[in-house]
Amino acid sequence: MTANALRGEAIVAGHKLRPSFTALVAAEEELGSLFALVERAAEGELTLAEMTGLFWHCLDNRDGILRSDFGQAIMDAGLAAATPALRMLLGQILKGR
Repeated sequence: MTANALRGEAIVAGHKLRPSFTALVAAEEELGSLFALVERAAEGELTLAEMTGLFWHCLDNRDGILRSDFGQAIMDAGLAAATPALRMLLGQILKGR
């Protein structure tokens, strides 16, 4: 599986994330302001639930995946492995394409 960095895609726990407008709006509806989310991340205050929620809404294909299983896959891979994907998504939120 590959991610297209030009589209803001990233891979986390073996799943492709694609931060489309629709995905980011859904994430914002659940998590609140994306700008505030970016600020919390910059301050080291982003919660695991927030990161997983952002990733969940940006999943390219959720067919047959339970959110709880996806969250466990992130934990199994480790937070350090999730950091590059988080950095990519937060960059897309701030810079756009």
